[in-house]
Amino acid sequence: MTASTTWPQPDPATRRWLPETSTPLDQARVASLLAAEWERFTASTAASGAHNEQASKSLPLGVTSSFQHWDPYPISIASARGAWLTDVDGRRLLDLSMGFGAMLVGHLNPVVIEEVQKALTDVGTLFVTPSPTATEVAERFQRRFGLDMLRFTNSGTESLMYAVRAARAFTGRKAIIKIEGGYHGGYDALQVSVKPGLDEIGPADAPTPQVPFDVEAGTVYVVPYNDLDRLTAILDAHGSEIAAMVLEPVLENIAIVVPDEGYLAGVRAACDAHGVVLIFDEVKTGLTAGYAGASQRLGIKPDLVTLAKSIGGGFPLAAFGGRKEVMEVVVDGRMAHFGTYNGNPLVMAAAKAVDEICTHEALDAAEKINIGTLDAVDEIIAEFKLPAHTVALGVKGCITWSPTPVRNYRDYKATDFQVAELSWLWGVNRGILTPPGLDEQWLVSLAHTQTEMDVLVSDFRELAEALRA
Repeated sequence: MTASTTWPQPDPATRRWLPETSTPLDQARVASLLAAEWERFTASTAASGAHNEQASKSLPLGVTSSFQHWDPYPISIASARGAWLTDVDGRRLLDLSMGFGAMLVGHLNPVVIEEVQKALTDVGTLFVTPSPTATEVAERFQRRFGLDMLRFTNSGTESLMYAVRAARAFTGRKAIIKIEGGYHGGYDALQVSVKPGLDEIGPADAPTPQVPFDVEAGTVYVVPYNDLDRLTAILDAHGSEIAAMVLEPVLENIAIVVPDEGYLAGVRAACDAHGVVLIFDEVKTGLTAGYAGASQRLGIKPDLVTLAKSIGGGFPLAAFGGRKEVMEVVVDGRMAHFGTYNGNPLVMAAAKAVDEICTHEALDAAEKINIGTLDAVDEIIAEFKLPAHTVALGVKGCITWSPTPVRNYRDYKATDFQVAELSWLWGVNRGILTPPGLDEQWLVSLAHTQTEMDVLVSDFRELAEALRA
């Protein structure tokens, strides 16, 4: 099988590598390996199984976030430091999930801990009043991310909710547009078509929204990623009622899906033509995409941006901000924004430390390690003619089990989920933890070295050899 050369080129600020040729996998062998790996998992994680049974009596599914659960039970972590985790069975695991970016600076980063300890001993944990600590961090983020004004929140969900509400208050409109397959937290309006079944969402060129029963979404239009024609059609038909378009500039809910060259510029122009507020969800990208986030890396300035995870050093911190004209809705009372814990001194101390740690040099060094890892994985894919390719943005990378590019949700649904599950579980059983989905991605934190990433490469080579044995 030869990879097509007719695909649109990805944005030059991103990385996607495709194999020249590939050979289909023996699905019976994949199934056999997967069954053996699940037996190995249960045999080596008895304490995690026991902990999940205990936890399930007080916590639904035995976890604090439903994503943490997998059958028969997830691994329970007792402690972490740097790039490593220790589970309740006493096993040491290389953490390549790193909280989807929240642990970009590493677990128990000494600079973060020092600043937080100062806050605990000399400053305080919560004032519920204005504080110089919040102002300093706001000014730091203002400079780094190029924001006119911003407000702090405590989670990505909060930031997206308030960004949408700000757009509605600014435009006097209610409807929104989101990307099919995009995830933006728990706000009702953005729970539409997150990972729907193909039988629920109509044709690929004109998708229909899938709204969970428990959600009151309002009017939400769903468009495919990398499809300017469909976006233009929706805006031409409904632009006068649409307040905002919300999207991750690079999708990171379905592995990593990068924009076609020129796509985001087209989105920006289309929104401008109809007076629609463009919101970039950078909860998962942020500092993992580069010094000033994906927006500046990709060269497209949204009206509003939402941030979380990577900016907080492991503490619950998020923010939304952007154009002064839009953020003025908070100033003049068109939208009220509240939150008891917003900008509290404890998380501000952590945020200040992260801003100081995440220099151009530090992030560039981590990205260099990521690229070296991807290059080594690419060589293995080519050597074994695996039906897979690699994608990356900044310090994040992934192996996608398809020989052709994934440019949208429908392409993602056509990937090989059985071998994706095997690839993830193969790593878990050998001391490498990536997120527990069928769209795994890794993150090279500032605590990772090339030596540690070579563990991933070695693990992948062993998997390739097993698949082709």
